Amino acid sequence: MSTESSKAPDPDSRLYHRVVVKAGTAVLTGGNSSLDISVMARLADQIAQLRRMGMEVLLVTSGAIAAGRDALGQPRERRDVPFRQVMAAVGQGRLMHTYQELFSTHDIIVAQALLTRADIDDRQGYLNVRDSLLGLLEAGVVPIINENDVVAVEEIGADVFGDNDTLSALVSNLVDADLLVILTDTPGLYTADPSLHPEARLIPRVDRVDQAIKDLANEERHPWSRGGMATKLEAARLATSWGVAVVIAGGDEKDILPDIVAGKERGTFFTPGASKMESRRRWLLSGLSTRGEIIVDDGASSALRSNNRSLLPAGVKEVRGEFSRHDAILIVDAQGVKIACGVTNYSSAEVTAIKGLRSDRIQDTLGHRYGDEIVHRNNLALL
Repeated sequence: MSTESSKAPDPDSRLYHRVVVKAGTAVLTGGNSSLDISVMARLADQIAQLRRMGMEVLLVTSGAIAAGRDALGQPRERRDVPFRQVMAAVGQGRLMHTYQELFSTHDIIVAQALLTRADIDDRQGYLNVRDSLLGLLEAGVVPIINENDVVAVEEIGADVFGDNDTLSALVSNLVDADLLVILTDTPGLYTADPSLHPEARLIPRVDRVDQAIKDLANEERHPWSRGGMATKLEAARLATSWGVAVVIAGGDEKDILPDIVAGKERGTFFTPGASKMESRRRWLLSGLSTRGEIIVDDGASSALRSNNRSLLPAGVKEVRGEFSRHDAILIVDAQGVKIACGVTNYSSAEVTAIKGLRSDRIQDTLGHRYGDEIVHRNNLALL
């Protein structure tokens, strides 16, 4: 059963370090048929402000099809899949160029990441995308993520990201985000459609996305987007189940992002259903097999347990079992106590070859290098 409350979330209880922002077509076009540069500029300004506050930000954006349609002067009515792919191919470069220009005024470098569902449906793809996005964040880059409409034809069937709403939830899980902000053309979730029912009131907080909450979704959609409130609620349900806080709010409202991260009551706040660590631990354990174990020395054991460190080859004493790169393995201390589970960057044969070595000797020993870490801390959960 869901909980609705007029009480705003306690700002002191929410400390956000990594934020995913989703901006849909209806927001970026300002309700029109082409991209609204002033809206995009305000979005870039607010993301830059979050960065100055010390936060990492990823932007999940729509708008490529709208940009392509506007560039070619195509009619609004046509919406078949091949046509959308053509418009996306034309518009994606224009969309990214606009973002590059806007963020460059803040000396922020952006990177494009085009994804399809197939890219993250399997474990290998999931980890590859995760590594790429985390690498961009470590480099101080703002990843700008969009569904690859040029090749994605899943919308013919049921497997559609939903105007990137579902994609934004998946990305928030991929990168262990603290907060997902879904910007839309309404101020949040209402008790009824406010355009039809003037007495409808904004719901400031939802503790669980159950059927009663889903029934409130307005199925009316902006003519240029594939998402509606129903897809946003499903995204909120997914993200909160993974331990991510979610806010659905109006994209055209002044200072909406800085206000949200400051804990001000804006839009509808969805409380996370589990801690991020619990969610991450469940995900890692769900893929854990008994195929491999890495035995570590006391120094590595202490670093993992107490300092949230990655596992480096220098701390490895022994390898048991056979496993491949990106398999889930157990990390065990010298006394046989299980310390953690994690996803390894190297196979059992490779770990055996580099165990006890400094990380700067990996390349010379193996002839290749997948990073300094056997298991990066982002892919590790203590037991």
